[in-house]
Amino acid sequence: MLATIGVSSMEELFESIPEDVRLDSWDVPPGISEMAVLDELTQLSRKNDEGLVGFLGGGFYDHYIPAAVDALSMRQEFYTAYTPYQPECAQGTLQSIYEYQSSIARLTEMEFVNASLYEGGTAVFEAATMAMRITKRSRIVCHESLNPTYRKQLLTHISNLDLDFVEGDDPEGAACVIVQNPSFLGSLADYTALAERCHEAGALLIMSFYPTSLGLVKTPGEMGADIAVAEGQCLGIPLGFGGPYLGIMATRKKHVRKMPGRIAAATEDAAGRRGFVLTLQAREQHIRRAKAMSNICSNQALCALRALIYLTLMGKEGLRELATQCHSKAEYLKSKLAFAEVLNSAPTFNEFAVRLPKNAEEVVRAMAARGFEAGLPLASVGAGEAGDLLVAVTERRTREQLDAYAVALEEVSCS
Repeated sequence: MLATIGVSSMEELFESIPEDVRLDSWDVPPGISEMAVLDELTQLSRKNDEGLVGFLGGGFYDHYIPAAVDALSMRQEFYTAYTPYQPECAQGTLQSIYEYQSSIARLTEMEFVNASLYEGGTAVFEAATMAMRITKRSRIVCHESLNPTYRKQLLTHISNLDLDFVEGDDPEGAACVIVQNPSFLGSLADYTALAERCHEAGALLIMSFYPTSLGLVKTPGEMGADIAVAEGQCLGIPLGFGGPYLGIMATRKKHVRKMPGRIAAATEDAAGRRGFVLTLQAREQHIRRAKAMSNICSNQALCALRALIYLTLMGKEGLRELATQCHSKAEYLKSKLAFAEVLNSAPTFNEFAVRLPKNAEEVVRAMAARGFEAGLPLASVGAGEAGDLLVAVTERRTREQLDAYAVALEEVSCS
């Protein structure tokens, strides 16, 4: 192969790569059989902690996924479909995207939705740069409610851009104010008044939301948000070491031409038959690079399909029941943790923060030995003190599990 491409050695092949970033060794083991590979991977998989009762949240949640989501989304016509560049050959994929967009628009009470983004954190960044394009301003205001991981992602993405990044909620001179509801610590807020302040100041309100919560709480559209973004993992996508997940983005009609990514639309062909197309395409592959809205090179269409199937199966009443169960079970668990200080002063949805009498990292390790994923130590993400723990409750937790968790947490924390 080296001779065919005209180089004499592996060293010559990689000489364009600076020496300080080259691998010292590829360290590739000898080849083994398929059977041996399967055995080795099986042994590795057994190192995973299985059977732990989960109370871990912080943006990703242990929700039940109906069997139909897997059965339908893993059909080969969906599972192997590539980006629908040729609409005449991809009507099924385009229709599923269109229906996904319609479902998210109804869920959020917003007018336009794109074909999805990578995940919730990059959706925040895309929304911020979209706001800068719309307002022609270069200040981003980040509210304390935002997930600290999203904040870090945002700061990474904007590190080479000429703009101001400030904390708070003052919209004066800003392109946008970014908030999250429920907050990272689980507290609920009504941002209607802040949306009005933003609009009076010529800024946009960007809201990161938890899709499941919208079965009970006011939607981003109802509060007056201009751009709504979310992590869609809770909509039928299994937990998986960070992905693949689903970035949701919705906006108002007047802003749609500044929205990144793809949008599927319904139309009619020359014979009057209904069909689906990609519309308002603002990627660098379709327009002059200098005018591109973003360089998003992929969407999460399969994950978006799972979200569509999940929302269709749940329906409006099902989502309301789901949200009610998450909220009521979290409130029940709160009532069982009298030994700990609940840090939320505002109402919460299904997640809340407590201050334990012992280091939260130590508590989490001890609770794992008892069969529980106890929660997220807030100090580990720079969002609390050593004893602070973020606890999430979903519809999957039974009364028996909640009672057992409360007893174990008190024993571990107070011993």
